[in-house]
Amino acid sequence: EAVRRVLLLGEGNFSFAASLCGAAGTHVVATCYESEEEVSGRGRAAESIRRLRERGAEVVFSVDCTKLKDYFLPEKREFDCIYFNFPHCGRKAGVVKNRELLARFFHSSAEVLTEEGEVHVALCNGQGGTPADQPRREWHNSWQIVAVAAGAGFILSNVHAFKAETIHGYKCTGYRSQDKPFCVEGALNHIFTRSMPLPYFKPMICEIELESRKVSFQVPQVLVDKIDRGFLELNSNHPVRTVKEKLTAELSQAFPLQNIDYCLSLLHQGHLNGVCHSNIFWIILNPEETPSTEEMSNGLANAVLFSHVDFCRGTDKNGWVNVQEGCHISKQYYLRPSLLPYAQAIIQRGAFLPGTLHVLSGPVFRKCLITPYSMPVFHEMVFVCAVNRGTENSCIQMLVNNIKTSIRSLHQTVSGFKLNINLQEEASFETTELNDFVAFESQLSRIQYFICMEVDASGSCEKGTCVGIIRTAHYELVSSELVVVFASLNLDLLAMLICGIPDWRMLWTSDTRFLRQFPRGKLRLFKSFSLYPPSYVHDISFWVPDGEQFDEVAFHTIARRVSGEMVVSIQLIDCFQQSETGRKSLCYRLTFQSCDKALSRQEVAEMQLLFRKEINQCLRVTLR
Repeated sequence: EAVRRVLLLGEGNFSFAASLCGAAGTHVVATCYESEEEVSGRGRAAESIRRLRERGAEVVFSVDCTKLKDYFLPEKREFDCIYFNFPHCGRKAGVVKNRELLARFFHSSAEVLTEEGEVHVALCNGQGGTPADQPRREWHNSWQIVAVAAGAGFILSNVHAFKAETIHGYKCTGYRSQDKPFCVEGALNHIFTRSMPLPYFKPMICEIELESRKVSFQVPQVLVDKIDRGFLELNSNHPVRTVKEKLTAELSQAFPLQNIDYCLSLLHQGHLNGVCHSNIFWIILNPEETPSTEEMSNGLANAVLFSHVDFCRGTDKNGWVNVQEGCHISKQYYLRPSLLPYAQAIIQRGAFLPGTLHVLSGPVFRKCLITPYSMPVFHEMVFVCAVNRGTENSCIQMLVNNIKTSIRSLHQTVSGFKLNINLQEEASFETTELNDFVAFESQLSRIQYFICMEVDASGSCEKGTCVGIIRTAHYELVSSELVVVFASLNLDLLAMLICGIPDWRMLWTSDTRFLRQFPRGKLRLFKSFSLYPPSYVHDISFWVPDGEQFDEVAFHTIARRVSGEMVVSIQLIDCFQQSETGRKSLCYRLTFQSCDKALSRQEVAEMQLLFRKEINQCLRVTLR
């Protein structure tokens, strides 16, 4: 069995190190900043050092926590855990100096820590600047430990009380073991782990079969790490697949059921009635120039950075698409924004069994504004059932009841929090409750009912999040006595609400700590491995081109692209129009925050600079 190597820094009287020493399978390396002569004369220090050495621990003096790799041979540099209790620059050093000490310490720790290792930092109450501190200091007056650690690639994965009284023989000392000890009442131990690095995407080409021929297209950058993840495949243990499978199994008890997920093309062609072009990911095909096998394997194995492509199209005054003549492509294609057209095609071809519930599922792609529940890609599940005219309402009620029962059953296996699922008619559904899922569905065709769900730990549920919709349609079928019922569910929203996943981006993380929480076929209450991630705010103002309507969806999509989905909020904070010229100026506030990775102030500053450049080029705005 491998021995766990533990490094302790800044020990005062070595009493903390002595309390850890002797644990089975653990090798302790205890260090302090002072020389052995300075330390040995202090009360209890000599006794602790003797005990450590007797038990096989290493004791090293004059160790600078900002230059750790200098003190250990390459083969002895990998530690499983690093402890630094109550770091301090000394005397009346302010918060800025202590932040600088922590920043250099974290960078140094990254050079001697194993990949799965932990860094434990104990701070006095209030110093860390996280919500775990009670009372919490103002951010500018704290050590900002999570933001400082992010600069070295660390995320805060746990925080708990530092209980000095439970550590046998431990006696806290002050700065460099001075007589006045640190106040440990309310102190917190912050546990940091390594973050996955921020992704750098390479161009990605996708090759598919379309109309009996092979075609290729460049994947939009915001979708590169999402286009081919296979969450719904048989070997997947992703919670989105588990939700889908359990819903299907429950509904098969009430309806004859047929899955028709096969052969659903990623691309649609032509024009979707009523859908604004700015919500669509338009694609240019080039069937004559397909990439080589080597290029394809490289493209599909890596994720994408590529220049923005403009398309040969115009828009009318309402923003709807007009395909212009003279383009170098004969047809316009776009990534499927909905599975509804596939369901409609099945009905129109007559390829269905009346009374049978036909089920389609797969990822769909929509450009949308940046809001907490807005996803440029999610997994849609569509149910289609043709029933006799006059029985559609009972079919809808039966379908909804079974969906509600299934969701409640799933939720009860995960948590005891209160769950509300409501069916709201179109007339009673307030426009303020629209999320992008509903807003887009409303463009496709009329919605009769909205399926809303709310999970609330406090037990007081307010208005829920719409996770599904139901519509009916009359078709000229073989039998005109049939009415078709369509139901659509957002599986990603369902998985988030059932498992308590607070951020849709977490569903797409490449960090293995996410999927490890969900064994095959099981749903669990999600536990975040990145606590209190720092957020950074930047403002941007610009003049809008004269006579043009500003495309806010395109603005948000560029923010998604240049930040790698690190922008969590965009707010319009000022709008100004010159009375003399009529020129219009807009000012937006962008908030950057990651849910699963370390994000530093410097990285955000670089994203903001790139964003300014991109909106200037792509939207032709004049920066102020």
